[in-house]
Amino acid sequence: MILILLLFLAVYTAAFSGYLVQNPDYSQLDADTLETMEFRQMQLGDWILSEPPDYDRLTALMISANYDLRPLKGENKNTENWQEIRRDLLRTKPEEYEALKQAYTMILSDISCFPVPLSVNAETPDITYSDTFGEGRTYGGERIHEGCDLMGNAMPRGFYPVLSMTAGTVEQVGWLEKGGWRIGIRTPSGAYFYYAHLYSYSRSWQTGDTVQSGTLLGFMGDSGYGSEGTVGMFDVHLHLGIYIPTEHYYELSVNPYWILRFSESFRTRADF
Repeated sequence: MILILLLFLAVYTAAFSGYLVQNPDYSQLDADTLETMEFRQMQLGDWILSEPPDYDRLTALMISANYDLRPLKGENKNTENWQEIRRDLLRTKPEEYEALKQAYTMILSDISCFPVPLSVNAETPDITYSDTFGEGRTYGGERIHEGCDLMGNAMPRGFYPVLSMTAGTVEQVGWLEKGGWRIGIRTPSGAYFYYAHLYSYSRSWQTGDTVQSGTLLGFMGDSGYGSEGTVGMFDVHLHLGIYIPTEHYYELSVNPYWILRFSESFRTRADF
């Protein structure tokens, strides 16, 4: 009898655990969701590239898909029940749902520019980037890569312009050992966009200066990993970091890769 009872409890526990994983009312959304790596990976997928951002739809779908929309393609039929999902979440966890929606809105809503413009010269090598968020880094101690590197090493330092992806206010500027010559922009919605390893600035930026989306901030370089003025410790590239405030962190990094993919629709050409 005891054996049968134990077997029943084991089956029930497994089934209930599976239910919690599948049910968006529970395991996919809680007060600490914004601090989980599942959320921070920002796996928006190709779907976001063809859809104008509807933050209710995006939020509901991300929760139901356990924060990974990469399998969705275009008008995938799996997206048709998002309004029902939203209603259920607003009924069961309204505060958590609104906090998550606000986070996606904060990250995406101010973007209207890609950080490196296209060259008018078709023969000029373009930049490349890949998803390296979370990979290990060792300079200054063991840590993870908290951004996305746009590689421009086909051309020398100082060649590629770096544009602000958003409007905002300069919050940090100047030398940082790990970031070299960097500039940080706080957007109107509250996200922090961090542009690092610059070769030079476009002007003498000061804390509190305002910028518009598309403002020239400086030029891509290879500065950092040493005392002020250090260059050449790695290939020429732009490190883009995106940070948001959460319950326990003033700034917590999110993965810029799919955000960059999303912003490519705003990419402009420049005479360089």
